[in-house]
Amino acid sequence: MGQRVSKIPKYHRILLKLGGEALAGEGDFGINPHEAAKIADIVKSVRLHGIEVAIVIGAGNLWRGQIGMEAGMERATADYMGMIATVMNALALQDALERQGVVTRIQTAIEMRAVAEPYIRLRAIRHLEKGRVLILGGGTGNPYFTTDSAAALRGMEIDADVLIKATKVDGVYDADPKVEPAAKRYDRLTFMEAISKRLGVMDATAITLCMDNHLPIMVLNLWEEGALERAVLGEEVGTIIT
Repeated sequence: MGQRVSKIPKYHRILLKLGGEALAGEGDFGINPHEAAKIADIVKSVRLHGIEVAIVIGAGNLWRGQIGMEAGMERATADYMGMIATVMNALALQDALERQGVVTRIQTAIEMRAVAEPYIRLRAIRHLEKGRVLILGGGTGNPYFTTDSAAALRGMEIDADVLIKATKVDGVYDADPKVEPAAKRYDRLTFMEAISKRLGVMDATAITLCMDNHLPIMVLNLWEEGALERAVLGEEVGTIIT
């Protein structure tokens, strides 16, 4: 894959956290191959700068454990179903990336050797060093942990420079900007502010993991034209939490 001649990237290795809804079709449900292709194009634009990319993806477009628990399902069972659903999303995203010429590997915390490698930290780092996009499915492999926590954990394990939370909003606000037009957007926050203000950036476990291990979090609108590419090149985009 050819390299663009451009600015020197601010980050060498990033962990991109995607919600499952990023792949969704109508009503934020299911997998839409066209949406997967759009994400693949965005990721490819970052890879062209030589930036190493790992991705953790959720499963909210296929399964929400809360629905099962409200019907009496065991929490662990609901969580394992969600972990398996993340692998379906990982496969869809891998297919979209490979069709755009981006070499991709999937590793899963729950072994599914017919479709993906088991997660092995040093092998994951080696894939990144070889320029492959790495998709990490299966969450942490344990119930009671969200994919936000999985993103924080994997980000630290692979020594990422930043954890980028991709959303449909251009940063962190003090209220829902869709409901409150006067909501204030933060350019910068500390980890403690993000926790104490209960801003809903990520769950408290994920934020605390990042705080304790000095992994900055960036929140941006993945769908804003060029936002991710500009962010990794050092422009001020979205909200940074440090």
